[in-house]
Amino acid sequence: MANCLVAQSGGPTAVINASLAGVIRANQLNPVYDRVFGGIHGIEGVLDDQLYDLTDLPARELDILRQTPSSALGTCRYKLKRGNDADYRRLVEVMDAHDIDVMFYIGGNDSMDTVDALSEWAAANGCAKRFVGIPKTVDNDLVPVDHCPGFPSAAKLACQVTHATRLDYDAYTRPEVFVLETMGRDAGWLAASCCATGDVDLLVLPEVDFDRDAFLAQVQRKMDETGACYIVVSEGAHYADGTYVSAGDSANDGFAHAVLGGAALTLKQMVIDAGIAPRGVVQDLSRAARSSNFAQSLVDMTEAYELGMSAHMRSADPAFTGMVVGVAPREDLAAPYNARFFAGPASAFANYVRQFPAEWILPDYQGITPEALAYFAPLIEGEPKLVYEHGLPATITPFNRR
Repeated sequence: MANCLVAQSGGPTAVINASLAGVIRANQLNPVYDRVFGGIHGIEGVLDDQLYDLTDLPARELDILRQTPSSALGTCRYKLKRGNDADYRRLVEVMDAHDIDVMFYIGGNDSMDTVDALSEWAAANGCAKRFVGIPKTVDNDLVPVDHCPGFPSAAKLACQVTHATRLDYDAYTRPEVFVLETMGRDAGWLAASCCATGDVDLLVLPEVDFDRDAFLAQVQRKMDETGACYIVVSEGAHYADGTYVSAGDSANDGFAHAVLGGAALTLKQMVIDAGIAPRGVVQDLSRAARSSNFAQSLVDMTEAYELGMSAHMRSADPAFTGMVVGVAPREDLAAPYNARFFAGPASAFANYVRQFPAEWILPDYQGITPEALAYFAPLIEGEPKLVYEHGLPATITPFNRR
């Protein structure tokens, strides 16, 4: 038997390591591969031959790995470009040196593009190496899945913070607005999920071009009616000309994606400058939504782990390459939730953005429809039984720090 390689890329999530644990545990139960190597810092570290042997990880460490947030192997935002044969050939050299036949890549949109690019190159160059994708992203913007591992836990944390801060906000009599900002560059799934609490007065999403005057009119109306206005905004909110509401869009992350942040501060100041409220409070979820294992969704952790096992199981077929495993879309949101896994070509996952459905967005920033609430409800159900040490959820020492 040959060996396999698993690596992680892009922004971490609360359950990305559950998928990693799923691959490792699946091979312990059914040793399709002699060794399971972990790539340190994604494709970037693999190209530098930075590997870690994960094959015989003890059961307790696997259990704690499942609940450890962030990328235990380390991550990267290295762009593997089509046409750059040097990188492709170097990767094959490293895989050959360690007798690796299959590479599993856990990541988001750009990572699935890497799986697609590697598979295309291998086919065009008569290379027998195989590449399999396991999705993750808190933005929930991959197609053609029902949802992405990592999103349900981020949504659960977002809902908990929304409700907690709304209770805190409502305790005061002083006039002020509250603005919570979530991640979501091109899609507003995470911001929209906050509405599951019933605490959100106004919702600003990237899917609807921001209209300053219309927005301020709604803030004024809420303040006049109730003396309060709790606003949730996605970091990618933008005007009709594409200009971001936030001020931090001058840099990029290496994939030509704007580095965002500051939308909530902008909205708060906008309200104050308009004289609607004398002050405002801002809560930025930022990375907390993707690294808080104390708020994991049981559904999310279970599915992330099982998708790792599913990818390993399917890879036993020597023809399985250039594919991504995922959770299939639900046919009936009113039916009891029952996840169904499938596999599809990486080309169907890569370079597409699945935005929050326009038909689920209420006009005038008023929130989301009952259909959207039905979509979110089962995803945030349940909490995994965590292992605690010294009063805190236990985590492993990341492999890239050993």
